[in-house]
Amino acid sequence: MAAKITKAAVIGSGVMGASIAAHLANVGIPSLLLDIVPASLTPEETAKGLTLEHPAVRNRLATGALSRLSKIKPAPLYDEAFVSRITPGNIEDDLHKIKDVDWVIEVVVENLQVKQELHRKIESHWKPGIIVTSNTSGISINAMVEGCGEEFKRHFLGTHFFNPPRYMKLMEIIPGETTDPAIVKQIAEFSEKTLGKGVVIAKDTPNFVANRIGTYGLLVTLQAMAAKGFTVDEVDAITGPALGRPRSATFRTLDLVGLDTFVHVANNVFEKVEEGDEKVVFEVPQVMKDMVSRGWIGEKSGQGFYKKVKGEKGSEILSLDLTTMEYVKSKKPASASLEAAKAAKGAKEKTKALLGAKDRYSELAWDILKKVLVYSAGKVGEIADSIHDIDRAMKWGFNWELGPFETWDAIGLVRTAERMESEGETLPDWVKEWIAAGNQSFYQKTNGTTFYLHKGQYTAIEQRPEIISLRNLKEQNKVVRSNSGASLIDVGDGVVCLEFHSPNNAIGADILTMIQQSVDEVRQNYDALIIANEGRHFCVGANLMLLLMEAQDGEWDEVDNIIHMFQQSMLKLKHFEKPVVAAPHSMTLGGGVEACMPADQIVAHAETYYGLVEVGVGLIPAGGGCKEIALRASLANPNPEVDLQPYINQMFMNVGTAKVSTSAEDARKLGYFRPHDRVVANQDHLVYEAKQSALALVRGGYQPAQQSKIRVIGADGKAVLKLGAQDMKYAGYISDHDLLIASKLAHVMAGGDLPAGTMVTEQYMLDLEREAFLSLCGEVKTQQRMQHMLAKGKALRN
Repeated sequence: MAAKITKAAVIGSGVMGASIAAHLANVGIPSLLLDIVPASLTPEETAKGLTLEHPAVRNRLATGALSRLSKIKPAPLYDEAFVSRITPGNIEDDLHKIKDVDWVIEVVVENLQVKQELHRKIESHWKPGIIVTSNTSGISINAMVEGCGEEFKRHFLGTHFFNPPRYMKLMEIIPGETTDPAIVKQIAEFSEKTLGKGVVIAKDTPNFVANRIGTYGLLVTLQAMAAKGFTVDEVDAITGPALGRPRSATFRTLDLVGLDTFVHVANNVFEKVEEGDEKVVFEVPQVMKDMVSRGWIGEKSGQGFYKKVKGEKGSEILSLDLTTMEYVKSKKPASASLEAAKAAKGAKEKTKALLGAKDRYSELAWDILKKVLVYSAGKVGEIADSIHDIDRAMKWGFNWELGPFETWDAIGLVRTAERMESEGETLPDWVKEWIAAGNQSFYQKTNGTTFYLHKGQYTAIEQRPEIISLRNLKEQNKVVRSNSGASLIDVGDGVVCLEFHSPNNAIGADILTMIQQSVDEVRQNYDALIIANEGRHFCVGANLMLLLMEAQDGEWDEVDNIIHMFQQSMLKLKHFEKPVVAAPHSMTLGGGVEACMPADQIVAHAETYYGLVEVGVGLIPAGGGCKEIALRASLANPNPEVDLQPYINQMFMNVGTAKVSTSAEDARKLGYFRPHDRVVANQDHLVYEAKQSALALVRGGYQPAQQSKIRVIGADGKAVLKLGAQDMKYAGYISDHDLLIASKLAHVMAGGDLPAGTMVTEQYMLDLEREAFLSLCGEVKTQQRMQHMLAKGKALRN
């Protein structure tokens, strides 16, 4: 067996195959991308005088797939340059090259015969030790390799990536009857650690786990909708966030997936299950068949259950009236149950509120939910070994906030089970036996450890060292200090974690106070500090509401105090005598970036969207962001003869246009990350990896950053920056107020009006930041931008 996976081959260059190759490239795994040889020439190839034997023709499908990667949205690659890690080819000429890879992934059409023939070809070039997997959404893993050798079968299994592979967390791994357990373990570990996936081991059954339950849920929703006369808009209002599901709910999800794809998945179960209630559910409704026959298959065809059209006031969304098959203006439903769910906090409370209101919407939600819960319970042991695996599959594969069994616990297992039976539902025996034994839930939590029902008893969820849960640590009384905005948590081995938990993790006085207290605490009692949290976003910036209120009231001393406190808190982190590691994830904006910049090292999740965006609300970075940019340029170029202007120009453009990275690797490309900053694929491992980096700094004899003088580009450099901004104004890209902000930003980033090459202190740069920030706060147009951002959640151009 291969010791580790360092090179792969992907066979099949459709959107899924190319996107899998792209994600391998994202994590540094080079791959071959192979497809069939075209049977005919294109007009362009004919015009060039090419023949069917020309390599450009023979590799056309794979080469074309790679060229299209940059056009796919959302982007499959962290950085478009990573496409160079993928080598295109074709099956006839290049299949023999798989002997040099560690993992072959077959991603061809969902047709058993085609897959069987291809695996026999693969086996003819295969050598022992190479792992071969099929990316299939439901075809039998065992059937694919019928007729292949036993040794080949030992190395063969299913790896079901969810689409898009870069972003979807779930990886279903499906062992065959004779797959070597060691290979299953190897692929699972690689998928989790290197690819960043959440792994569920599935049984070799139709559609495996997530698609089996997800498809069932969508079909029973359609049936309940038709029976009770609900509209597309009403169903989506009920089956979205109100039920702990994504905003795409039911019909937007179907449009995104594609109705043709969904019909194929549903038919896969329909054709393979025995006659009975389950087969009836999986028969695709006639209305959906009609839509597919018309070509109304969702976003890829321009219309499905929804259709975007241009109206008098711009684009508007129409929804399909399933009784007339005509598109009508989309309407946002309102009801007591929907309002109750909207007001509730968290998926558990939202679901309870939706079901508890007792109107027609709550009745539909119950009719759908009870069917899904009973069905999920009936599939335990058949599609996956445990309720925990099924819950994780639905959360990771369909972005449900709660899995089916977590949902059942949330709404009251015993009470709702009784109601289900009273309404004619047949519960699995194991559920009835569990309740009869006096149990009130499928899960329970004790001292930070979660237990789940497995084989008739509560079993602890494995506590793995690489997954550090701050929530669990808090339940285990590991909080060292805490206030309304942040907590300091002992994560072991002399390391503590500063966790933000204010609304949206916005930085206010409470977080800044905790930063200063954390430095004092670590100085006396710990070896290192990490900054991480488990919020949806790491930090969206400073507390804008507080800032706006003070500015509108003319409390300039208070605004000045806030900025001064922010700057001094960051300076404390910057020059702390013990290591500081920041672990950003998801949205890390404005003040969130400035909270990371003083750290000795950044350990970022791969999906980190990072940028200094203050100009979007009419301001400039003033928590040390501009100072850090100038400092990094100066430290990286100690030779006074080296021109700093190009780097400052790039960062001026980044900040001046509020540019946000599209990934952690893009943040590195934009100049925000340093060479020693790290990227982690799996967000669940982020706290652990940050801790390991902090400990490595401790073991390496850490020396704190010294106060450094900063070489600035001065008045001459400032003129260059302002000239660039003026050109953008003349071209109509920015407004007069944008130009004012850019001028202030240029003044700060250049170090003011000093001669080029002047050496200044960090405090000098911070004073420039604060002065510019205060002056912009007094601008009416800046206050309008701040107000608009708070009210609308997007930038105002004024």
